[in-house]
Amino acid sequence: MKQTTVDQNEAMLTESVLKVAKRELREDKCTRDQCLEQFRNWLAKNEDVHNVRTDDHFLLRFLRAKKFSVPMAEQTLLKYLNVRRTFPHMTTTLDFFDERLNDIITNGYIYATPKRDKNGRRVIINNAQYFNAKKYTAMDQAKVHFLTYECLMEDAQTQVMGLTHIGDFGGITTAHVTNWNPTEFGRLFKWGEQSLPLRHKEIHLINVPTTLKWVVDFVKNRVSSKMRNRLNVYTSDKDLHKAVDPECLPLELGGKIPQKEMVELWKCELAEKRDIILQLDEMKLLTDRGILRKSSHNSEKSSNQPTFVSQIESIQGSFRKLEFD
Repeated sequence: MKQTTVDQNEAMLTESVLKVAKRELREDKCTRDQCLEQFRNWLAKNEDVHNVRTDDHFLLRFLRAKKFSVPMAEQTLLKYLNVRRTFPHMTTTLDFFDERLNDIITNGYIYATPKRDKNGRRVIINNAQYFNAKKYTAMDQAKVHFLTYECLMEDAQTQVMGLTHIGDFGGITTAHVTNWNPTEFGRLFKWGEQSLPLRHKEIHLINVPTTLKWVVDFVKNRVSSKMRNRLNVYTSDKDLHKAVDPECLPLELGGKIPQKEMVELWKCELAEKRDIILQLDEMKLLTDRGILRKSSHNSEKSSNQPTFVSQIESIQGSFRKLEFD
């Protein structure tokens, strides 16, 4: 695959970001050079992958996510390619110019704010009320999420500093919950955390209906303890402001810049990276035989316990009977 010119992206990292990389990721020039060489040698010999990008910037997203453990970075790359292979209808042809995706983004459902938070992280805003679940499908919803993540993974500072997520559940309806096929949701959700090389540092949820808090608890019990400890639920914008600087939030959540302006700036970023993101579809995983899987012993401790998917189906059935305020 043609290497993308991204050296300038790396060169623009400030001294303060490089210090965080050293402290939190064990990254310095020597480590970076040695790990990149090992990573490329492994890719050159690996017959299970085809046309994978080998530029520094792309490989660093995996090395940084795994604190420069080359074996773990290799596994994450394989899992990343496997997610794209297994869910191509959600993870490929992420074209910002696609009418449906463009409309969802323009409506303000998901975007990254232009101002980083106090920790230097990009902030992703999710607004349930701006996603029309009667017009758009779960596939559309998943694609705008993957498009967002792919765009942000192309940013070197974000690779180092990580992301802050803000989820606003105001205006959520039963259609948002029942839009998903439970089996597909279960698989995609289970694989997502371990497959995308992103550092999810903070997750803040607001305006969560009482009827939905049970599902939030259900989800928290199925992510890693690290992610669970980073997830917080607030009852008001004022409580959110105690954890997140309002300066990086849209006007509608207590900030200064109107959401519409933030969305337009975000659309410019997506347009700028459109070609790079579309070129990712040239990469292929030919077989998943190289992916190491954890023993199924822990997940099958008790045959009397309902499966992950059956629990999702139960939740979906329950929510068909609910009405949200």
